Amino acid sequence: MISGKMTSMTQSPVAFTGNLASDLLRSSSNDLYGVPLKALGKAQLGAKRRDLTVTAKVRKGKNHEYPWPKDPDPNVKGGILSHLSHFKPLKEKPKPVTLAFEKPLMDLQKKIVDVQRMANETGLDFTDQIMSLENKYQQALKDLYKHLTPIQRVNIARHPNRPTFLDHVFNITEKFVELHGDRAGYDDPAIVTGLGTINGRSYMFIGQQKGRNTKENIQRNFGMPTPHGYRKALRMMYYADHHGFPIVTFIDTPGAYADLKSEELGQGEAIAQNLRTMFGLKVPILSIVIGEGGSGGALAIGCGNKLLMLENAVFYVASPEACAAILWKTAKASPKAAEKLRITATELINLQVADGTIPEPLGGAHADPYWTSQQIKTAIVENMDELVKMDTETLLKHRAQKFRKIGGIIEGMPIEPKRKVNMKKKEDPIVPISRASESELRDEVEKLKQKVLESGKSSAERPLGLKEMLDKLTREIDYEYDEAAKALGMEEKILMLREEFAKGRNLNDQLAHSAMNEKIEQLKDEFDRKLASAPNYSSLVSKIEMRDELSKKFNLSTKSTDKDELRREINKRFGEVMERPDLKQKIETLKAEITNSGVSDLDSNPELKEKVSQLNGELMLEFEAIIESVGLKVVPTNQEALEKINAFDEELKMIIDYTVNSSDLKERIEALKTEVEKAGSAPDESLKIKIEAMAVEIKQAIAEAIDSPELKEKHEMIAAEIIEAAESSVGSNGSLGKEDTKDAQVKVNLDNNRSFV
Repeated sequence: MISGKMTSMTQSPVAFTGNLASDLLRSSSNDLYGVPLKALGKAQLGAKRRDLTVTAKVRKGKNHEYPWPKDPDPNVKGGILSHLSHFKPLKEKPKPVTLAFEKPLMDLQKKIVDVQRMANETGLDFTDQIMSLENKYQQALKDLYKHLTPIQRVNIARHPNRPTFLDHVFNITEKFVELHGDRAGYDDPAIVTGLGTINGRSYMFIGQQKGRNTKENIQRNFGMPTPHGYRKALRMMYYADHHGFPIVTFIDTPGAYADLKSEELGQGEAIAQNLRTMFGLKVPILSIVIGEGGSGGALAIGCGNKLLMLENAVFYVASPEACAAILWKTAKASPKAAEKLRITATELINLQVADGTIPEPLGGAHADPYWTSQQIKTAIVENMDELVKMDTETLLKHRAQKFRKIGGIIEGMPIEPKRKVNMKKKEDPIVPISRASESELRDEVEKLKQKVLESGKSSAERPLGLKEMLDKLTREIDYEYDEAAKALGMEEKILMLREEFAKGRNLNDQLAHSAMNEKIEQLKDEFDRKLASAPNYSSLVSKIEMRDELSKKFNLSTKSTDKDELRREINKRFGEVMERPDLKQKIETLKAEITNSGVSDLDSNPELKEKVSQLNGELMLEFEAIIESVGLKVVPTNQEALEKINAFDEELKMIIDYTVNSSDLKERIEALKTEVEKAGSAPDESLKIKIEAMAVEIKQAIAEAIDSPELKEKHEMIAAEIIEAAESSVGSNGSLGKEDTKDAQVKVNLDNNRSFV
């Protein structure tokens, strides 16, 4: 019996999937493979030794996909350690998801696609129809996202394609290394922690991570952390506090995971430990709600110095569905509950729960994730620059004060009076734009010119009238541009781009900045191409010409000469130098020394003469530095250049004399002299205005007479020769020699926008 069984076991090996091989030899008289241990022991006494063969089938498991590639790229964004992250770009682009309130937009989008397909199939031109539909779509999108209800913002915050914590982190950091584990044997994937840098400054990032698809959501537990996750976050907070890293937390969770196992492991205790610890950390803490922040699960990493929220994020103590089920016994009342809970960013800022809003593009953060990430980056940098300046005591008080002031009164703190609900906000006065005809404007311009000439208004008064007319023309031109944009169907595109530019706060980012510039240039080119076809194009051109004509007259009346401005600036700076204590002491000491010596001629005292010469040299060097600081050059005397300048001056005098004698200028100059004689030393205001007006007209006529291409060319040639002579006389170290310095004269070389004369 026994030998038969042993033979059968040897001939046919046993296949098993159990845990232990000893289970095979358990005592069982009824088991086919079982052998009583007593019988087995007796059989071994008299039987021959036989071999016992045991085989096992091992279930083939899935190979673990190790994140480190075979050939890691050392220049990868974020550094080579970023290869260790399991968070990789999705192989397939997420499918677009349309929310219920966005369906009207999809209808318009479908019509645009249908018209474009029809145009491609038939070869007909449907540009106007497509442009009209696109304008309607943009306007509908703008109207929809400018007037979102609270429940609609909840739906946007929960959008499946909304960028997650790690999406934002990899967009805003130069380097990021994820840190794992709570040092108690667990690593909750619903909370991700790690070190990263922004603009060279290291931060500890802690955030709740949702999945980008169903598979990831199951792995990440739909962003609902267990006690292990909060203890991991707590460990990283202690780590950041020890090493002095500012902490940035990203909140995006429906709430803490509320299953039986989590409660057994101390979910409430883990959250409470985080709350208590965060108020004692000595580093700045900034919390950002990027999606939905639910209950204590969000607050466990949200006790910071500041709380910021994305434009469409929500922050609540209970979800609208849960609140509706409790109060109205049905989840269908969630829109009403969302409104009553006051969970949006704007409402929470008014309640002083949140401290600021981070803008999102139209359509939500998922419409342009990178742009949204850059707004978050800007907000982090701005707020952290403010917080890192605080000392430890101030930082802890600031954090405690933020939460103490919510819903209560602080003793001894002045509180601003609340505005009444029905109080209308004061608006800036709007200047009415009444479109004037081209002929009316031209008549007004001509009357203004005639009035100035006849009444003899002064140059001080004339710019006021001109300025008013210029402002009016500018408003008219803006109105014409608006009308042209409407006629060309580009008004909505311009408004959308204007709003996008106003909302974009991150101008330091090169990619975002270049993308915005590219959009502006494209729209500008398109508008310029179509502008000539606008029905009001001729009126626009005419008004621009009138404005330019008046602008020239306004500039002639208001600007002072460059020479006077430079003289005042140089004298001011030289006066400041002369008031310096060291120079004043040297001058006073030398004066006293000369007085005490009793000499009347310095030539008789070579020592004093040398000291005076040295002081003059120091003052000359100071003067040269002042001249160079205002953009001018000090050039040494050049006899040949001086002769050319004198010849040029003589030529100018001849032209001016000829102009005066061959026109009515001579009579106007004589009239001016007569008026000056009448005025005497104390002229009245009207006569003074008239004299100044006459002087300005005479100067303008002379300036027009000498404004010829030949004279300009001569002036440029002489200026170039002077500069060349100056450069050739300057030493190798860029300074003038002693001989040149003593005999140097200051010549002011103006740039191309200044008049040499």
